[in-house]
Amino acid sequence: MIKKFVPFVGRYKKNAILGPVLLLGEVFMDILQPFVVASLIDKGIQAQNMPAVYKYGGLMLGCAMLSLFFGAMSGIQSSIATTGFAANVRDAMFKKIQTFSFKNIDKFSTASLVTRTTTDVNNVQMAFMQILRIATRTPAMLLLSMVMCFVISPRLSVIFLIAVAIVGTVMPTIGRFAGKIFSTVFQRYDAINARVEENVAGARVVKAFVRQDYETEKYAKATADLRSRFVKAEMIVAMNMPVMTLVINACTIALSWFGARMVVLSGGTALTTGQLTSMFSYVMQILMSMMMLNMIFVMLSMAGASAKRIIEVLEEEPDIKNGAEPLTEVENGAIDFNDVSFRYSETSDDPVLKNIDLHIRSGETIGLIGGTGSGKSSLVSLISRLYDVESGSVCVGGRDVRDYDVEVIRNAVSVVLQKNVLFSGTVYSNLRWGKADATEAECREACRLACADEFIDKLPDGYDSRVEQGGANFSGGQKQRLCIARALLKKPKVLILDDSTSAVDTATDAKIRAAFRDVIPETTKIIIAQRIASVRDADRIIVMDNGRVVGFDSHDNLMKTNAIYQEIYETQTRGGGDFDEPDA
Repeated sequence: MIKKFVPFVGRYKKNAILGPVLLLGEVFMDILQPFVVASLIDKGIQAQNMPAVYKYGGLMLGCAMLSLFFGAMSGIQSSIATTGFAANVRDAMFKKIQTFSFKNIDKFSTASLVTRTTTDVNNVQMAFMQILRIATRTPAMLLLSMVMCFVISPRLSVIFLIAVAIVGTVMPTIGRFAGKIFSTVFQRYDAINARVEENVAGARVVKAFVRQDYETEKYAKATADLRSRFVKAEMIVAMNMPVMTLVINACTIALSWFGARMVVLSGGTALTTGQLTSMFSYVMQILMSMMMLNMIFVMLSMAGASAKRIIEVLEEEPDIKNGAEPLTEVENGAIDFNDVSFRYSETSDDPVLKNIDLHIRSGETIGLIGGTGSGKSSLVSLISRLYDVESGSVCVGGRDVRDYDVEVIRNAVSVVLQKNVLFSGTVYSNLRWGKADATEAECREACRLACADEFIDKLPDGYDSRVEQGGANFSGGQKQRLCIARALLKKPKVLILDDSTSAVDTATDAKIRAAFRDVIPETTKIIIAQRIASVRDADRIIVMDNGRVVGFDSHDNLMKTNAIYQEIYETQTRGGGDFDEPDA
């Protein structure tokens, strides 16, 4: 798994190498200091030799300053490497997500993708920092401290070996149990993010129905579950300190007893006072290194779970991609559905669309009507290749949409989705999503066709007016008209309006349709609507029911021959409501 993350270090490789190298210099200085202390005590203090005190005191100061320098420089280099690494991972994940089809995104969920690009990347970044810093320092400190102990007194070093064996057995066991629990925590993060996202997006509904207490309780349960898992893991990790304290105190007692005996009984020949003092420093370094190794193990266990989730995103293959030699031009707006069947998931029992055969001429205005869940939006999503068919083929301009470059076909087929989405910025910046280099005149003309100029001209700053996130400062009808104008700027071969005039009054709807008919007659227009009034003037109307096309003709002919269309018309003209509503 580590190999998969190495490429993301990228141009920060030099920093990633310098960090550990400089850290080794810090470790060497730290290891040297207790050895100098021993000489200071034996050759300076006990011998009452002030020149020696100054000499070894100066050496200690020099070691401390060098240790500080190496440590600071190592920290700087490691920080540059880890932050750059995390930025590269996030960038790669975001770019990958941009290639996903709706099917790929549905597989992960939005909340999970947010968690993976934030919390999971942070965990991997921290793990990388620990690898560069602690995972380099700790083994080096442990090894060099053990070497120095054996150099000073092989007999007393047996105490350290026993302590290392105990810590080396207990700590990994604690880390292993804690790591298993930590690995399940991130799924709970997904649930919490989903809850927050849902409540922020639906804040108006929550307040309108006075459900704040209910939603707060649901969120509290999710956070309580996360807390309980963290507490359980932390309780296990908390055993580290008592074990370490016990081992350190036992080593201190053992060193004090056996070391003092060696100093006194040998008269300082087998072990000097200074050497015994340095042994106390080394024992602390050894045992603390063991403890840090265990903490690294726990952190890497957490990061391992996060790394797997990141790799899942990076290795996910988009199910919609270009062929070997994709076409780069769409000849016209003719559309053909040839025995098309489609389902959103392979595990679904029934297809959403069943054996669709449709042939639409370029430049036609087509209405599309049917009950909720009849498959209207699913049908048009196949034209711009937001999804691929399960069987059959969808052709635009006489060629299968799978033969085109994905960007080309989506530029040729402009879709105004049922859910209108605007981005924070200005009116101009939102319009230019349709055409990045659109001139001011082109933007104004598109808004005129969409009847959006009626309200834009009344704004204080006109087309430079601020658009809040999600277009929160515009009404539903205004957002719909801006989205239509944005789509028109692409000058598409096919224009699909997915119930995108539902929030517009009838008069404005009629103006928009008239503008389409007069100004862009060569563009194929598909209008999905709930109201027959919005599609009755279309050249032909598709009637859908339960994923099938049950009628495809003009309004007048459907009124004569199609029972479902007749029922929709009678329901709407008699009750003036939505045909999906049951009769009273």
